[in-house]
Amino acid sequence: MRIYLSGPLFTEAERRWNRQLAAALEDRMTGAEVILPQDFTFDNSFNDPRDFPKIFETCLRTLREADVVVAVLDGPDVDSGTALELGVAYERGMPIIGVRTDYRESQERGVNLIVAQACTELLRSMSFAEDTTLLAKDLAAKIVAALRRAGKTG
Repeated sequence: MRIYLSGPLFTEAERRWNRQLAAALEDRMTGAEVILPQDFTFDNSFNDPRDFPKIFETCLRTLREADVVVAVLDGPDVDSGTALELGVAYERGMPIIGVRTDYRESQERGVNLIVAQACTELLRSMSFAEDTTLLAKDLAAKIVAALRRAGKTG
C-alpha cells in the first residue's frame, strides 16, 4: 500500500515530524510505503528554482500512483500545496485521511469546511500528547477503514 503524506515541509520541525509520522505508519502497517514529497530532489538540490517544474510533476505523479492520501491539516489555515494535492486526490476519488494535531479552532473540527468535506476521514488529535506512535495507531485504523470502504484492500 502506498500512502502519500501531504503536508507542510518548509521547516526543519515540519520535515522531522513528517518523517517520524511516516516511520510510525510504516512500523504499524505491514507493507505500507509512505511517500514523502520532501525527499524529492534533483541533482542533490532541494530548492533550485530550475527544478520546481520537475518537483511539481513528481509530486502529482506519485500522488496519482498512491492508494491513499494522509493530509496534515495543522496551522491557522491548511498549507496551500496540501490543499492542491487534496483537490487532485478528491477528484480522482482517492481516500483522504486528514489529520489535525493543532488545537486552534476554525470552521469544521478545526479545519476549513471545504478541506474537511474533501476528507474521507478526519482525525483530530490534540498536540499535547506528543505521541507519534499513538497517532499512527489511530491513523492506521482510519486508513484501513477508508480503503475498505473504497473497495481497496487495507
